[in-house]
Amino acid sequence: MTYCVGMRLNRGLIFMSDTRTNAGVDNISTFNKMFTFEIPGERMITLMTAGNLATTQAVISMLQERSKAPDDRNPSILEAPSMFQVARIVGDTLRSVIALNADAGQRADSSFNATIIVGGQIKGSEPRLFLIYPEGNFIEASDDTPFFQIGETKYGRPILVRAYDPDMSWEAAVKLLMVSFDSTIKANLGVGLPLDLMTYETDSMEIGHKKRIEADNVHYRAISDGWGDALKSAFDQLPDIKL
Repeated sequence: MTYCVGMRLNRGLIFMSDTRTNAGVDNISTFNKMFTFEIPGERMITLMTAGNLATTQAVISMLQERSKAPDDRNPSILEAPSMFQVARIVGDTLRSVIALNADAGQRADSSFNATIIVGGQIKGSEPRLFLIYPEGNFIEASDDTPFFQIGETKYGRPILVRAYDPDMSWEAAVKLLMVSFDSTIKANLGVGLPLDLMTYETDSMEIGHKKRIEADNVHYRAISDGWGDALKSAFDQLPDIKL
């Protein structure tokens, strides 16, 4: 399983992903799920993937190969004129990879499926964030839907819905995401540390903060323990129900 979040803020975009993949409790591995395509000063594009690992790795490999040798049939996201066209190229690539892995003569089975978050900025336009489905179609983040989740989404969503603020600082946004991921990790063994974090400042056209958060990270541990204590304290302060 996987958990990834892409969030739109007034100051830019922020991304976080876990790194755990598993095919049963005795086959757990660590794989990168966040990928960046960048032309400094001109564009910065980040992808996060969830779903079948072979599918997502094939998609990323194809996008990387096309960025080296694009042609009319296989355009590169590094040459796309807009983030909308970037999302379209990624969606088309995902759909074709799923179709290639399907059984001959049959529709692609859900076991080959994957979803992708794509975000970034191309010079001359605003930062944009998209969620791409296995069918290749996609939706864009908006003021009403300012963040996207893929993978194991249900455990970490409540805190995002309650505490998100488009004006929040990078520090507050990282704290919010850490709480969301910690809640998911506590509830699902398929999601785990280390976590990958990246920020993008609007109009910078380059990666902002980028780091890997390991299990022994003091800030993560403090937030994890503090959130647990805060929940217990809040629970104790709620009125008892008379039976």
